[in-house]
Formats: sequence, structure tokens, C-alpha cells
Amino acid sequence: MQTLREVLEQSQQRGVAIGHFNISDLILLKAVVAAAREIDVPVIVGASQGERDFMGVREIAALVRSLREESGVPIFLNADHTHSLAKAEEAARAEFDSIVFDLSALPIDENVRQTKEAVAVLKAIQPAILIEGEIGDIGTGSEIHETVIDTSKGLTTPEEARKYVTATGVDILAPAVGNMHGMSASMVHGEARKHLDIQRIADIKKATGIPITLHGGSGTADEDFRRAIAPASTSSTSTPSFASPGDRASKPASPNNRTRLCPTRSFPPSSTP
Repeated sequence: MQTLREVLEQSQQRGVAIGHFNISDLILLKAVVAAAREIDVPVIVGASQGERDFMGVREIAALVRSLREESGVPIFLNADHTHSLAKAEEAARAEFDSIVFDLSALPIDENVRQTKEAVAVLKAIQPAILIEGEIGDIGTGSEIHETVIDTSKGLTTPEEARKYVTATGVDILAPAVGNMHGMSASMVHGEARKHLDIQRIADIKKATGIPITLHGGSGTADEDFRRAIAPASTSSTSTPSFASPGDRASKPASPNNRTRLCPTRSFPPSSTP
């Protein structure tokens, strides 16, 4: 099977994007694989730190390997939003295909220093692994917000992106270009959409020369996705688990669980011997 790097390079040449879907249980994982097989496309499965704690790092890796072999679908596994080197090393040793080393909450200089260190350490463990870095403000959680999300703050500039990529050596960049994790209540009801800065995406792609990911895809206007793919994007992330009908049925309504509908926040984490 091709590597994730090869698939991303081909997607750029063809002007298409690779879908990235976060999963937190076997049902979601099998649904993603079935959809990818039905339309005959490669797909990236993501698991955040919380999702990995819930399902187990090695357990997720084993499930993806098994489904990949059984289905023949090019499925790749990404350690999404990883905030410490120790957690990133766990994913690298479990043979994840990529890791999002997300220190975007830190000052940029510290983000650069620690990300550069992580790239060296993780590639020493697994040379073929792809490391994604993040700069700018795209939020942190898959939540439903009562008010409209302001995506105009903390946007990444092309020059910031160029300097960051050059200094850290990351393989993939997650910039802030009008995207944002989570959705407003009006987006859930189809009354509003997120809108991407298409020119900014094109400029960042030109400045860095590496694949770009669009985190927080849920609630983004379809046409913006289409326009963003042509100049730059090779991966778009979505977290379908936070709006799972099963979660709605299994938990009583409360301010906490109605905005964080995700199994990882309802049940204890996996215990691996």
C-alpha cells in the first residue's frame, strides 16, 4: 500500500483533498471505512489525545491495521491534536502514520522550539511518520457554541507560516484561515456557515510548499471547501462523533452534555495492561 506521504503528493497533483474523520468508537471507524470503500477514496482516521485515552493507543492502531488489510481501503491513522512529546511518542511507537503536534496555545517561539525537537525525536522512532504543526487560533474542542464563532481572529499570515515550517521541519501545516473547531447552534440548524479565506490559503501554500490541513471542517460552507482544495488543501478534518444520535439518546439533557456529545466524555478511558 502507498504511504500517506505518497497519497498526499498525488492528491496535490490531482487537485483533490483527503478527508480526515475523528473516531471514538468502532462503529464510527467502520462507518468511515465503509464510506471510503464505497466511493473508492483514501481516508485518514483521526484520534485525539482524549479519544486515544478512551480507546487505547495500541488498540486503535490494531483496529485500523485489521480493517486496512480486510477491506483493501487505503486507511491512514493520525494522532490528532497531541499536546506533549510523551503522548506523541506513544503514537509513533504504535506506528501511527502521522501526528498533529499541537502547541499553538504557546508563544510562537516556544511552539517552534518544542515542535522542532519533537520532529527530530519522532522521526528517530519512525522515519516515515509525518508530523503536522499548528499556528494561529482555530480553537480546541468539538463543541456546540451558543453564539456565532468569530473566525477572523488569530489568522495565520503567509510569512508566519513560511518561518514556522522552515524552522521546525514539519511535513504538514495546520493554519488558521477562517476555520475553527466546534460549531455554533445556528450552524447545527443550517442557518449559518463558516467561511474560509481562500486567498490566504493559496498564499500560505505558496509560501510553505507543503500540504495544508483545514481543521474544524464541520459547519464550513461546501463551496468554500471546493474553492480551498484547488490552491492548497490536502486534508480536511471533521469530528462527527460530537453530534452522534446515539449520544443524544443515551444521556439526559444538561448544559454540559448537550454541547459535548462525545463518548470520550461519557465513559472512562481504556485500561491497557
